[in-house]
Amino acid sequence: MSNVETGEPLWIGYGRSEKTVAQWLTTLTAEQKTAIKLAVMDMHLPFANAIRNDPALKHVAIVHDPFHVMKRATEALDEMRRAAFFRAGPEMRRIGRGTRWLVLRAWEKCSEADQAKLKELLSHNQLLARAYQIKEELCEVLRAPDRESMALGLDRIARRTERRCHVPLRKLHDSLEGHRAAILALGEHRPAAGRVEALNNNWESLVRRGRGYRNHDHLLLKLRFMTANPIRSDDGIKRFLALGLQPPPSRKAA
Repeated sequence: MSNVETGEPLWIGYGRSEKTVAQWLTTLTAEQKTAIKLAVMDMHLPFANAIRNDPALKHVAIVHDPFHVMKRATEALDEMRRAAFFRAGPEMRRIGRGTRWLVLRAWEKCSEADQAKLKELLSHNQLLARAYQIKEELCEVLRAPDRESMALGLDRIARRTERRCHVPLRKLHDSLEGHRAAILALGEHRPAAGRVEALNNNWESLVRRGRGYRNHDHLLLKLRFMTANPIRSDDGIKRFLALGLQPPPSRKAA
């Protein structure tokens, strides 16, 4: 758990269950719960259920960050890429080999050469080209300036993905419709969701580098220092000392 405004980690628990989130909620006072305005999370339903099932958090808006919304779209697109090229014989496999990241990359981030290659690739399968357009359209919808514009964009995407014969697109359709309220909340609140993803990356780096931690408290302090309290100034040193960790011994010149 972290503070969305500052990016500071607040609590660590085991697992991704509703019970885990509820365990953290028991550590909060009534005043602290009242102060919470929104909860930013991925599209894992138990997380949202833990918030909704707490009577003291009925006022909290649940918001899905754009990264995980787009992840659903890229998963559908990748499944259709495999169906178009790797399940359609050796010739199509030859054409589609090594194109995964090209198809998943945003059009605006492709070079002119990559854009030309992508156009050629998508020309082999009309349905895949349509799915790519939907993925790009969803990215634009998530950048909409307000809730109303975002709702119109989601309606348009829903019409393009509702046919049940296209299974990956239909799964995307059902996911977007099922989480519609939390997606639309993006247009109203615009949280700094990038801080959540940055925390995830820092957490993974810390775990990879670590050779064991004394306890949860020590691990949390290390994570807080790594993400929210870097020592780059005198103020950073003061915040570091406020964590309760002992500073490294000073080295005297020989």
